[in-house]
Amino acid sequence: MTTFNHFSTQAVHAGRDVPPPAGKPVSPSIYPAVTYTYDDMDDLSSALHENRGYSYSRYGSPTIAELEKAVATLEGAEDAVAYASGMGALHGAFAQANITSGAVGPPDRPVVAARNVYGATYTLLNKMYANNGALHWVEITDREAVKAAIEQHHPRAVVLETISNPLLKIPDVPAIVEWAHAHEAIVIIDNTFATPYLYRPIEHGVDVVVHSATKYLGGHGDVLAGVVATNATRANELRMQSRYHGANLGPFEAWLTLRGLRTLGLRMREHCANALKVAQWLQTQPTVSRVIYPGLNDHPDHELAKRLFRANHFGGIVSFELRAAAEPETFRFMEALKLIQAATSLGDVYSLLLYPAQSSHHALGREERWRQGIGDGLVRLSVGIEDAEDIIADLEQALHANK
Repeated sequence: MTTFNHFSTQAVHAGRDVPPPAGKPVSPSIYPAVTYTYDDMDDLSSALHENRGYSYSRYGSPTIAELEKAVATLEGAEDAVAYASGMGALHGAFAQANITSGAVGPPDRPVVAARNVYGATYTLLNKMYANNGALHWVEITDREAVKAAIEQHHPRAVVLETISNPLLKIPDVPAIVEWAHAHEAIVIIDNTFATPYLYRPIEHGVDVVVHSATKYLGGHGDVLAGVVATNATRANELRMQSRYHGANLGPFEAWLTLRGLRTLGLRMREHCANALKVAQWLQTQPTVSRVIYPGLNDHPDHELAKRLFRANHFGGIVSFELRAAAEPETFRFMEALKLIQAATSLGDVYSLLLYPAQSSHHALGREERWRQGIGDGLVRLSVGIEDAEDIIADLEQALHANK
């Protein structure tokens, strides 16, 4: 490297000629560089226009590429594309599928979507498609209704969740894929609650798998990220689309997500084991009128969950309803908790409790929430990896304090 004699120039360039290590780092490196330079301008041109190397971080970086490859591997997909948030990933998947409505009239083919989806997903779909009649909601666990909707509307895409938020409904994914593909529709599934540890939708024919990596993939409540796993052709289109939408993930967030991903299997085993213990205990409580957990024998989709998911693993989310509780009583219960934290996320190592009517599904309005089965006493518990006995003890004291 050229030696410079003036201080400011030295301050900017000193140390840049240190060679890379001869050994391979055990942990992944963070590449925060926004742009890359090449000694040969032809190489720079290839990086810019032929994707042969890195040129600008909005177009990709080594850290993000490592995360994308890791998620694709875990999902059994050909490729994956990272986004700045889960909602960014969902929007990217919708836009790539060409199901966004045009300025004039509806798209040539509509969307069939599960009614019981995450509140922000419900709102996004409504804003994008409902006004022009291009969106058709369906009860996703009603097999005949789903099949009929696909046959009647010939949708471009079917949108659903592996485990619905917050009512934990389990759709018959292989059957829905069969019906959708028979009518040349793609299937877009949000696999956030299940994670690839419980279920790999692509192995069952799903076309596009979306994650809010903020949740279980990152797993520690310290990163906002999303990812789409799909085939190579669709991923390339998503990646090009993301360049111009600017929805790409940053390298530090990619590194945090990748670090969390390394312990996904360990954490999911604890989440699932703890959730089952908590759900079984909640069933014995007289102040709890309803417990929703796919691992319970009385869950309507229990047998389907056993067939689809990893053996004896049913996820880390338990939803339950306080008996005869309105919003004030539910708030008092939540405020009495000491270990479990009231917070608007899930999938952390910490146990987190959310009130859907106040947060994730607030935008739906009370009438639609009640229609979906989200009452004023329903809460969603993301069971953490603390000792199950401590989680249960905290729930018990809060339930007694609420009497």
